[in-house]
Amino acid sequence: MPEDADVFTELQSDPRLLLKLAQYRMPFGKYANRLLIDLPEPYVVWFANKGFPEGELGKMMAIIHEVKVNGLEYLFEPLRNNN
Repeated sequence: MPEDADVFTELQSDPRLLLKLAQYRMPFGKYANRLLIDLPEPYVVWFANKGFPEGELGKMMAIIHEVKVNGLEYLFEPLRNNN
């Protein structure tokens, strides 16, 4: 994922991405089927250090990482009832 600013620019340019992020589930591992927005921050940071998966999942996890480390989880609160 490019610079942090690019993550936020992408979220602003496509509001549907925020909704998609709020509904995206982890497809494997210890937290399989958990919403990405509900993954523990240390787990997401571990992936950031190890390397995110390829493809859409990796892109989504990179955005979740930026949201979590910048304390922006509140952005998802209004969307939780849509799941």
